[in-house]
Amino acid sequence: MRAFTAVIERCPDTGLYVGYVPGLTGTHSQGESLDELQRNLRKVIEMLLEDGAPALETEFIGTQRITVTA
Repeated sequence: MRAFTAVIERCPDTGLYVGYVPGLTGTHSQGESLDELQRNLRKVIEMLLEDGAPALETEFIGTQRITVTA
């Protein structure tokens, strides 16, 4: 069993959740709920793994909050 980290955002225009796995080309999807997004991302990852374990192009480290004066 493998675990992947997904980045999740919400589209302000559609209200849909959008997610992708950094460094794993082709792993992006959307859903009306977080549960639906997780199911969709799982399906995409499983399809990619059918062709063998893809090499990660980058390593997800984390996020940072940047503050600027406006």
